[in-house]
Amino acid sequence: MKQTRGRARIGVLVPFTNANLEPDFMMMCPPGISIHTARMGGYDEDAVPDEAQMQGLGAADLDDTLRLLAGIKPDVVVYGCTSATLTHGSNFDRALAQQIAADSGAKTVTAAGSLVHALAALGAKNIGFASPYVPAINDMAVSFLDTTGVQTVARAGVDAALGNHEQGALTPDEVFALGLRADHPSAEAIVLSCTEMRSVETIERLEAALGKPVVTSNQAMMFEILEVLGVHDPVPGFGRLLDGVDRQRVTQEAETHHA
Repeated sequence: MKQTRGRARIGVLVPFTNANLEPDFMMMCPPGISIHTARMGGYDEDAVPDEAQMQGLGAADLDDTLRLLAGIKPDVVVYGCTSATLTHGSNFDRALAQQIAADSGAKTVTAAGSLVHALAALGAKNIGFASPYVPAINDMAVSFLDTTGVQTVARAGVDAALGNHEQGALTPDEVFALGLRADHPSAEAIVLSCTEMRSVETIERLEAALGKPVVTSNQAMMFEILEVLGVHDPVPGFGRLLDGVDRQRVTQEAETHHA
């Protein structure tokens, strides 16, 4: 029988329309670690998730949602929306993480912060960036990464302004094509940003096609979560960041980076 609990508990704050973060986490989570979610509001389900909508989500009151999530005594709390803090900037992202940690009593990981953490662990300073966001949020994401020392040398977006559910409806093949368009000879890694986009299913295929690491929002969060928990199990099937010997090497480099 598969071990489903007992090692650690992950509490996840997830946008209320997001249908893909939880399945991604379930696929990547090592045995014995349980996942517990709470839904976040603060934006309009039927509006295009532009910069105003996502800034609204980032600024939304989390008191009641976090209080209920804290009831399961999580070992780590994850803020599971990338664009909600990308649109506010890196200082906001760090401050939000600190506030969630103080209110929950748990270690805290954010989606945007995890992208930065994963790229630092990989030693990637120049990236190709892809997302389903509107152009203004892509601009903000590039600026956010730039403040952390990561330069975006190529970027790819979608042709239309996708709604909340449309972002999640992109197929893995469409995400794969998006990732290919973000590549550049000087890109050391490809970033697929958005916790709702079905990116983790394309990681291995993209890495094989491009010969470089691929970092996604949900994969990067799981990498940092496991590091915070001190869990070093290899998680095969989801790219260099989590897989086997590379996971051990990258984790050691991340620990050295933060020493």
